[in-house]
Amino acid sequence: MTNGPDPIRIMIVDDHPLLREGIISLVGKQSDMRVVGEASDGKEALQLFKQCTPDVTLMDLRLPGIDGIDVMTAILRDFPDAKFIVLTTFSGDAQVLRALKAGARGYLLKDMLRKELLEAIRTVHAGRKRIPTEIAALIAEHASDGILTRREIEVLQLIASGNPNKLVADKLSVSEDTIKMHVKSILSKLGANDRTHAVTIALKRGIIDL
Repeated sequence: MTNGPDPIRIMIVDDHPLLREGIISLVGKQSDMRVVGEASDGKEALQLFKQCTPDVTLMDLRLPGIDGIDVMTAILRDFPDAKFIVLTTFSGDAQVLRALKAGARGYLLKDMLRKELLEAIRTVHAGRKRIPTEIAALIAEHASDGILTRREIEVLQLIASGNPNKLVADKLSVSEDTIKMHVKSILSKLGANDRTHAVTIALKRGIIDL
């Protein structure tokens, strides 16, 4: 009698116990995969990955302490073949692209898990990427948009925190005219009518975070 292939070894990184329990229950019914570890924050994830070296890691982006993108980046430095599927409630195209650039092979919204998760795990384990159609369409929709510079994102983040141009200028040690130029560029790139509209668009697309 020949043994079948080893089950896909999965690690879950998410700070919500109920979500982890749901995934464990879902995976537990599959003969070709098993959960080998679960972590509730970024620091724990870094330590646990080295101990159990999973085949596929399910990674929440918003974690206490170190965020999911930084965790992926750190793990991939030491384990370049590590495979990640991002699990998140956020569908903004900028956030998706950041996760993919950081090394994620899959990207799922948490409300898709029951339908999509198992197939995503098998696809990513086989060496392919898994991006749901609606998320791929969102990326394509903004593919030709202007990309905000690092400084423009800094400016927008400070505006989102309620700072007027003068205070933004003081915080960044530049002139108020420079900030006005940045704001003009931001509005143009985002297709926004004013500062408030720009913040709303940037939050929705995951360009900035509050």
